[in-house]
This record gives sequence, structure tokens and C-alpha cells, in this order.
Amino acid sequence: MTFVASNRMEWLSQRCHKEAACHSVIRTFLLVLCLLLVLSVSMYPGLRSIGVQLHSALMGSYAPGHHSLLLINSPNEQIAKDIGRALMERRLAASVNILCRTSTMYYWKGEIQDATEILMLVKTKTSRTQQVVDYVRSVHPYANPEVLSFLVEDGSLPYMKWMDEAIPDD
Repeated sequence: MTFVASNRMEWLSQRCHKEAACHSVIRTFLLVLCLLLVLSVSMYPGLRSIGVQLHSALMGSYAPGHHSLLLINSPNEQIAKDIGRALMERRLAASVNILCRTSTMYYWKGEIQDATEILMLVKTKTSRTQQVVDYVRSVHPYANPEVLSFLVEDGSLPYMKWMDEAIPDD
């Protein structure tokens, strides 16, 4: 009887050892998987930029959506120039066009307003759009500034490459 109990104890010990080793392998696998997930999410902007550059080089065409055009209104030309220069100095835009005196009509507090504003066209990488929006909101004199973003679907490949060089990767 002691022999049977001894064999059974030995069998249980071996089984527990195998289960512990199996759990250790599973834990290690899950840890590596989580680490890869965190790394890929944190490196996504850089990896996307490299992917777009490879696509452009291999296919000789533009990858849609990599760049954006933002429309931003301001009350006068000096504010538009100040915002545009600050965006350029921060390397958030490759180019800013300031179009003087646009006539604007809009609803504000239930009434139609009629005003003259300055329209800015800001060309940037799509990955920088939120930084542009955040900066404009932080310095703009309007309580609710107009900042609209449009994805660039196609365009001159040399111009798009120039934009990539003008705006550093994230």
C-alpha cells in the first residue's frame, strides 16, 4: 500500500511539475504578446510613415490620406500670420496660405451673423492634425474657432515628398 501511495505521489508530483512548466510557457507567451502589442501601438506613427514612404518608392504613387489640408478662419490678417508662423516654427505645417478678406455668414446664438474673416489653408501630415487643432484652439481669439481637416487623396508626388521632408516624423 505504501508502494502504491508512493507511486501515486510521484505521479502527482510529476504532473504538477509539468503543469507548472506549461503555465510558465503560457505566461511567457502572453507577456511577449502584450509587449509586442504595446510596442506596435507606441511605434505606429513612425511605422506608418515608413510604410507610406516604401509604398511611394515601390509603387511610384501617393498613399491617400497621409496628408491633410486644414481650413482655419481668423478675425484679422495679423492673427492669421501669427498662428501660421507659430505652426511653421513648431514644424506642424509644411505650408500656410493666408487668403485675405473672405465674407462669412454663420449662425451664432440663434442669429445669422455677417463678418469679414481671413482664411488660412494649412498643409500638414495627417498624423499632425490633432496637434495643429490643439495649438490653434489654445491661441485663437474665438471661443469656437473653425478648424476643418480634409484628407488629401491625391496630388503631385514630388510636392507630397517635399511635405514629408518639411514636417518631421512623430
